Amino acid sequence: MKKISSILLVVFLFSYQSSFAQESDTASHNPRLFVKSHTGVFDGQRISYQSIVKETFLKNSKGEVTASFWSTSYIKEGADQNRPVIFIFNGGPGSASIWLHMGFFGPKVVRVDSEAKVDDGAAPYLVESNSMALLDLADLVFLDPIGTGFSRVTEKGKVEDYWGLVEDAQSVADFIRIWIRENNRWQAPKFLAGESFGTTRAAKVAEVLEGDGQHVALNGLILISQALDYAGSSSWPDNLTSFFTYLPSMAVTARYHGKAGEGKSIEEFAKEARDFAYQEYLPALFEGQNLSKERKEEIAEKLSYFTGIDQKYILRSDNQILMHRFKKELLREDGMAIGTLDGRFAAVETDQVAEGPVLGDPSDYMTEGAYTAAFNSYLLNELGVELEIPYLSSNGEIGGKWRWRPVPDGSYWEPSYVSTARALSEVMHRNTKMRVMVANGYYDLITPFFDAEFTFARHDFPQDRIEMKYYEAGHMMYNRREDFEALAKDIRAFVQEVLGTD
Repeated sequence: MKKISSILLVVFLFSYQSSFAQESDTASHNPRLFVKSHTGVFDGQRISYQSIVKETFLKNSKGEVTASFWSTSYIKEGADQNRPVIFIFNGGPGSASIWLHMGFFGPKVVRVDSEAKVDDGAAPYLVESNSMALLDLADLVFLDPIGTGFSRVTEKGKVEDYWGLVEDAQSVADFIRIWIRENNRWQAPKFLAGESFGTTRAAKVAEVLEGDGQHVALNGLILISQALDYAGSSSWPDNLTSFFTYLPSMAVTARYHGKAGEGKSIEEFAKEARDFAYQEYLPALFEGQNLSKERKEEIAEKLSYFTGIDQKYILRSDNQILMHRFKKELLREDGMAIGTLDGRFAAVETDQVAEGPVLGDPSDYMTEGAYTAAFNSYLLNELGVELEIPYLSSNGEIGGKWRWRPVPDGSYWEPSYVSTARALSEVMHRNTKMRVMVANGYYDLITPFFDAEFTFARHDFPQDRIEMKYYEAGHMMYNRREDFEALAKDIRAFVQEVLGTD
């Protein structure tokens, strides 16, 4: 759902396709490996550790190599086999782990403008040691699913074997089992950390890990900007759920830009919007054309109060504000559009009368250059990775070829919104020790915080093992320094609680 590449990146990918195929000829080489030793101070402890950038071959039932799966592991030197490990990935589908790697969890992180006011500009970019990384508590393994980073299918593989919800989860689970076996970590506490579609993936991987004759039970999941049930994060016409779930995010974003909620704290205004959404807006949405003219106008007036959008515009929209319109309409008089990943961002638009933003997402294009340059430099200069193929931070080709459901077997089925929420609930009922932390950004306009609450209030989740956390930033809340620190403390406390060491 996030970080799909630009047209230029897709063109770049196509221009390299033939060299990818040649590079992926596994008959000509053993799995490649880049190892370096480092020291760093994490939570006040000096840790000696190794960085291991490694190629892992995935094989089919005939034992043929079908894919080259790359990962970056940070392993404490001298650690025993019971040391906890956190497997980390981003989303998309089609996104590499660069964002969580270089933005939050890694031993080095890039810094962008904390207050979402300044574009990342051009190189050089600020990269710092991350003293809040969790290497004092656990080993960290960053995964780049097939088609992202350096990971590719080989001459014996096909992209359709990996580019689908089920196929992707199976390949990630296969890699995790291989890593556990190679590193003798069967007895180690294990966590998954995912962002955006990475949370969709995490729930499915947790389910897949229970099968295949090699049951791996997880200790905890860290879900950053969760997307378990797409009905609440897909702002499309006629999807009534999305109008309901997005409203509180619209309200706090309007407050941030001075268009609503004057004199009220973000928590107060968010609660007010939640209450209205449940008690008045949702019933009105489902009543539809049966709603009286007077009541419809009352709802429009309240929607204007919460969103800062003109009441007449809301009435013309039938009291249903699509997110891409909101992002343009909120600051239309200023000639600006706000961000999707982070509604704090705003940028001047070239087309002042368009229905929605025309330049893209400013919270993406105002930060992506810094991440790409910093991470590629880090790979080469600090991790010692020298490869002739490019590291794809995101791959636009994947989205159009992604299969969200298994191939139909001839039985009757209809399209529906993607959801792995029930799968995760069932895993938690079978694994009664598993705990889940959900990190939510108030200004996330792609996976709204109210959708997380709505999702986890349903599907029969064990409520006593779910922790909800909130941050005054967006989808990548760690881009804001205050929330980087708050998120680090919250995840550290969560891991320690699960481990029983707090």
